[in-house]
Amino acid sequence: MTPSALDFPPLVAAFLFGLLGGAHCIGMCGGIMSALTFAVPPSMRKPMRLAGLLIGYNVGRILSYMSLGALAGVLGTMVSTSDTLRYGLQLFAALMLIAMALYIANWWRGLVRIEALGRRLWRYLEPLGRRLMPVVRVPQAMALGAIWGWLPCGLVYAMLAWTLAVSDPLMGAWLMGAFGFGTLPAVLATGVAARTLQGLIRHPLTRSIAAIGIIVFALWQLWGVAAHLGGFGHHHHGGLDHTEEHQPHHEHTPHHEHEHEHEHEHHH
Repeated sequence: MTPSALDFPPLVAAFLFGLLGGAHCIGMCGGIMSALTFAVPPSMRKPMRLAGLLIGYNVGRILSYMSLGALAGVLGTMVSTSDTLRYGLQLFAALMLIAMALYIANWWRGLVRIEALGRRLWRYLEPLGRRLMPVVRVPQAMALGAIWGWLPCGLVYAMLAWTLAVSDPLMGAWLMGAFGFGTLPAVLATGVAARTLQGLIRHPLTRSIAAIGIIVFALWQLWGVAAHLGGFGHHHHGGLDHTEEHQPHHEHTPHHEHEHEHEHEHHH
């Protein structure tokens, strides 16, 4: 099932988050890509084979992100059993997006501390990845990429907080997929292209503009929560529809008029 037109603004935002968070991806995932490439036996380092392996790594990684997004969406549906819990999740997601913005702009690095939460799980997954080395076939690359997707990453955790608040498994998968595609330029860039992209993404002005954009988006999310809690703006924001509560009563008028006419004829 493909997203509707109303879903595209959040998907574009998720893609931009991945793209603008590319400096982090270059530092972490770029090194992993280089290590995996050099782990391929020299006799097998043909351009087409390497290209297939690189695509395999990233297909597996993005599918892993999408699986995490779907799981977060399922968890969100289970947790948000009341308006209070749902708005609490949305508040948490907005705060995580602000933390992402501060991290991208190098204004606050607190998001890195959250990565420590995932390192315990990574201890169990890393040995599985090592068993797949050296990677010489595309299915191996996809499997390793799927494990790679669980690598502790503050940006991924911030995105998962957003998908948790969305409380929709399908939309959660699409959001994480869009985020994953946004990281591709930074992860796939090599040589001169990587240095150019790295210089652009790490430029203070680029980071500041990106951070301000994310903060504005997060504040818009917070406005939605405040609107619901304050009792205004409840007709359309957040996908809630209360039109049934305000249906005009005059729709039943023809029926009542008919009954009145029937009674009038009966008296005559």
